[in-house]
Amino acid sequence: MRVEIHGSCADGFSAVRDAFAANFTERGEIGASVAVVAGGDLVANLWGGWADPGRTRPWQRDTLTNVWSTTKAMTSLCAHILIDRGELEADAPVARYWPEFAAGGKHQITVRQVMCHQSGLTGLAVPATVEDYYDWEKITGLLAAQEPLFPPGSTSGYQAITFGYLVGEVVRRIAGQTCGAFFRSEIARPLGADFHIGLAKSDLGRCSELLGVRPSEDEQAALAQAYANVAPAALAALLNPSLTGDEANASAWRMAEIPAANGHGTALGLVTVFGTLVDGSERLISAKTLRAARAGNGRHTDVVLGMPLEFGLGFGLSGPEGHFGPNPAAFGHDGFGGSAVGADPEAGVALAYVMNRMGMNLVDDPRKMALVEAVYRGLATR
Repeated sequence: MRVEIHGSCADGFSAVRDAFAANFTERGEIGASVAVVAGGDLVANLWGGWADPGRTRPWQRDTLTNVWSTTKAMTSLCAHILIDRGELEADAPVARYWPEFAAGGKHQITVRQVMCHQSGLTGLAVPATVEDYYDWEKITGLLAAQEPLFPPGSTSGYQAITFGYLVGEVVRRIAGQTCGAFFRSEIARPLGADFHIGLAKSDLGRCSELLGVRPSEDEQAALAQAYANVAPAALAALLNPSLTGDEANASAWRMAEIPAANGHGTALGLVTVFGTLVDGSERLISAKTLRAARAGNGRHTDVVLGMPLEFGLGFGLSGPEGHFGPNPAAFGHDGFGGSAVGADPEAGVALAYVMNRMGMNLVDDPRKMALVEAVYRGLATR
């Protein structure tokens, strides 16, 4: 189905508009936005389609979307600001800032191990519900008391939801305000970026409605077989509780602070933030802190995601797979269902993509990858 594409696209980046349009005609898009910064300029800011699966509300310039784990990139930047100020040390024990965290044999777990998904705290060890995620004190209390699910530092185990509480509580202990409040005051407001960790009630009407994953019978059978053979660390991350994506349509989810998974924003809001990491301005963090943030912490076959990955401090690295473009040192984060934000400082480019039809890929949704490829085609013509 052809849809009208709104927004602007600079000369030389028509491939981005074409790929975005093809996501609707060829890849099942319902509603989405994409934004690109290159050479310090906003070269694409496009949106189109519908804000609901019923196709009754057109996607607007300011439509907000839950971007799931793409939120982790924004949460990580909060930590990097504190690192930049000398208030947080990546190789310090988490318990230096959060003393209760030392319980359960965790006194030596470092901030670095948490931020590169090597803490062993992939998920909760006790049964949890989606509603539990709305209770910050409950979740951080459980994590503080819990023993790791694998030896910290021994491998990578993706902290799908727990990442946000772990990093967010460190931010809260240092800054004296929640991660969402810190992001708003230190990043979103100064940059004028339309991105939020914990929505205000007044913004609920701007939200798109997600269409959660709808696996086919074959996909369901494959998932059941995969889950039957995974480690407890993976089960804790992926099935306690199990999520389809539809959970994010609840107002309580949107207004809670779940800094690994419930950030809401526009593609423009995301790229406004990440654009500061590629334009040389050092508006958020210094070049030195950015280099440390992008440095790899060892390539592992992640015990939760089941694929080889390498993390920097809170960011995924592009690596040989080219998750965020052909530069292996490009970085960013994918979100459950397809959203993404990425940056390549060497190329001077940042990209963000958000959508409301959630796909099955854990990383590198075909819609996102088509846009990444189109961005680099545009760069090649400059």
